[in-house]
Amino acid sequence: MYQVLYRKYRPQVFSDIVGQEHVTSTLANELKEGKISHAYLFNGSRGTGKTTCARILAKAVNCLNPQDGNPCNECEICRGIDNSSILDVIEIDAASNRGVDNIRDLTDEAAFTPANAKYRVYIIDEVHMLTIEAFNALLKTLEEPPEHVKFILATTEVHKLPPTILSRCQRFDFRRIPVEDIVKRLKFVCQSEGLTIDDSAAALVASIADGALRDALSLLDQCASRSKNITAEVVESAAGMAGKTYLYDLADALNEKDTAKVFQMIDDLHNASCDMERLCSELISHFRNLMVVKTVKKAEGLIICTAEELQKISNQSQKFTLENILYCLSQLENTLANIKRGLSGRIETEMAMVRICSPKLDETNKGLLSRVAELEMKLSAVAQGERVVIKTETKPVEEPKKEEVKKPSLPVEDSFTPPPPEEDDFIPPVQETKPVEKPRAETQPQTSTEGDKPFPLWAETLAILGETDKPLRGLLAGSSAVQRGDFVLINSFNPTLDQFIRIDTHRKALSEAIYKASGRKYRLGIFKGEVKKEVPGAKKDPLDEFMKKANASNIPFDVN
Repeated sequence: MYQVLYRKYRPQVFSDIVGQEHVTSTLANELKEGKISHAYLFNGSRGTGKTTCARILAKAVNCLNPQDGNPCNECEICRGIDNSSILDVIEIDAASNRGVDNIRDLTDEAAFTPANAKYRVYIIDEVHMLTIEAFNALLKTLEEPPEHVKFILATTEVHKLPPTILSRCQRFDFRRIPVEDIVKRLKFVCQSEGLTIDDSAAALVASIADGALRDALSLLDQCASRSKNITAEVVESAAGMAGKTYLYDLADALNEKDTAKVFQMIDDLHNASCDMERLCSELISHFRNLMVVKTVKKAEGLIICTAEELQKISNQSQKFTLENILYCLSQLENTLANIKRGLSGRIETEMAMVRICSPKLDETNKGLLSRVAELEMKLSAVAQGERVVIKTETKPVEEPKKEEVKKPSLPVEDSFTPPPPEEDDFIPPVQETKPVEKPRAETQPQTSTEGDKPFPLWAETLAILGETDKPLRGLLAGSSAVQRGDFVLINSFNPTLDQFIRIDTHRKALSEAIYKASGRKYRLGIFKGEVKKEVPGAKKDPLDEFMKKANASNIPFDVN
């Protein structure tokens, strides 16, 4: 009968146990010196050797010919314990025998002397599953058992054990087995089974096992059923890691705020019988990987993947801010909790996608932090003159580097052509004495002015820019404008405005906004003087006063 690899290659002596030398060496020394405790507690994650070590210890204390603290595995006691013919070693699963009656039966049976062996050994696995009453029933026997009784308790959640139990046991903590030790054991098993495995495949199996040798051998058994020559591709296929490109596509769509694409992908996955709870779990794992790569310099040991996939994760992480990744994780975890409570998986998933694509719908601190971080990243890149793509609700706007900026040579009406400067101010090329009145939409551009005065329709112009060019509207927050003949000169505290306004798309957007507000075309310039008077009754930008206070206190401020 075929025996799976993790059972076939289960260690039979302490020296065979991988990665737990701090436990096995102590136990072997106690056995050699005859200092055997009446109760042991083995704590550790799954697949690290707790039950195996308990069985070896049970054989070692009863072995007729112990060898350097290890059982001989040849005497009748060792062979009887291995084939379960000797009933003095009892294994109890506390997950299914967790009641007080089960423990009372155990304590009553412990009073009898062993039939064949020297000690009656009780191995209680998953002991944290016992009820409080069962623990209380075990206390007295565990503290002062008969001389012929030994207890070995094993658990994966030691924090659930009462302190009264912990104080009566000699405790050993089993660590997660290092990847290097698992790789060595895998190669030994493959050599013994006539299999071949390359280094990348062995490392990938060890990483997926997450410190559990039993899981690693189970996955190796699965890979061996597919091919005798085990490669990284075989491991990915056996572990179900292949074909996860939709996670990257979904993450890209969420970053681009493309709700329509996200809904279409969810519909396709739903029609392909993809479980929404599993999809949420996979997305949480994917964004966790993005978070790790974003915050850790060397993430190879923290992410279970191949080198190629790690590079792919690293490239995608550059598109996200850390705040945005954390916001996505928060939304997905809430969605997963709602799905587990029995709510509609598809609807909850779609709602989460909408919230992620439209963070302005979320008024919590996490949602606001995600939005502020994204705005800071965009404005910081613009201030440094870097080439970035600013996404808005209308269309993306590409910002050129400083060295790529050139003054456009277009007709006077559409180009940015400031008038000749005089001292620190801009002076229009033509001076006349006629006052300028607000013309109707059908009037032609005028070329005469009588001096500087505030442009009365600047608030309306900014309101129009808020719909047509939000990045430029953000840079113009707190600004004002001066009318000088057929020039509108912009007075702004932002030092990047001069470069920003020379970009063709932004210049045209500002010209069109002024035209819509005033009904005539103006040429554009930068004002460096002081505004001497204001037009009575002119509308003011409601953000001006706040921006002045913010600038006075050096508080950064972003306008959405």
